[in-house]
Amino acid sequence: MTDAVRPREAANTSAHDIVIMTGPAGAGRSTAIRALEDLGFEAIDNLPLSFLPRLFAGPPLTRPVVVGVDARNREFAIDRLTALLEEIAGLVGRAPTLVYLDCDAGTLIRRYSETRRRHPLSPHETPQVGIDREISLLAPLRARADVLIDTGALTPHDLRAEMERLFGQEDGAETLAVSLQSFSYKRGTPRGVDMVIDVRFLRNPHWDEALRPLDGRDPLVAAFVAADPGYGPFYARLIDLLRFLLPAYRAEGKSYFGLGMGCTGGKHRSVVLVEALAKTLAEDGWRVSIRHRDLERTPGGTALGLGMGVA
Repeated sequence: MTDAVRPREAANTSAHDIVIMTGPAGAGRSTAIRALEDLGFEAIDNLPLSFLPRLFAGPPLTRPVVVGVDARNREFAIDRLTALLEEIAGLVGRAPTLVYLDCDAGTLIRRYSETRRRHPLSPHETPQVGIDREISLLAPLRARADVLIDTGALTPHDLRAEMERLFGQEDGAETLAVSLQSFSYKRGTPRGVDMVIDVRFLRNPHWDEALRPLDGRDPLVAAFVAADPGYGPFYARLIDLLRFLLPAYRAEGKSYFGLGMGCTGGKHRSVVLVEALAKTLAEDGWRVSIRHRDLERTPGGTALGLGMGVA
């Protein structure tokens, strides 16, 4: 330990997570780090290894920290990083959590082909060479990881949800993150949800020419769907069910609950229900995120929202 780095009292940091995030390029490290930043982490990516212990040698942590470690770093070496993890544990009184984002070589090759980027470890060779080289280089970290996440089949939204499930607790308190997602049955049910509800029994704005171009976030569409005689009784029972289930899931230790609301096109009825549920659950004090999966496929359809409420 250098003279410039002094341990501080473990009690000052024991309540806060220290996450070291690594994995092969293209496995989703930047997405995962941004997700933790949205959860309140101080996020630092691609830090030179020599600076790593100094992060934890100053004043006590006031919030959790995530540090991205990249094999492209000029100081990167497996033995050095392993030693630094032990040094950080000595500084703060608890071991950092090493998170390794894993991904099969075939998926990484496809991702590089889609983006047309050069691989950082093979700038003058094919991406396959760099991918194989990096996977081999990082194998010891993968073997000792505290959390291993295979991102090969995960969308960015799925990876964000996994980060929230693993690290979404605030100040050590037990919380439950609620994710609401609208979708079209034409394109299949969404991955990563715990419950799916079909709302195709409600009257469909698609058949109203004035409402067809709008989506369920528009007040006119919401009013049209809410005017269905079945909407009120259904919504009341659904809210009652969620108000029963969510506290029970939280008491059981579950940290994430995903609910999918489906309709024919994923544009009107399911969107109306997700928007209404998000508002009600946020008012109840739950931390809610929403995604309108199939609106994202339409021009101007950015439809991902996070943090509508705080548990």
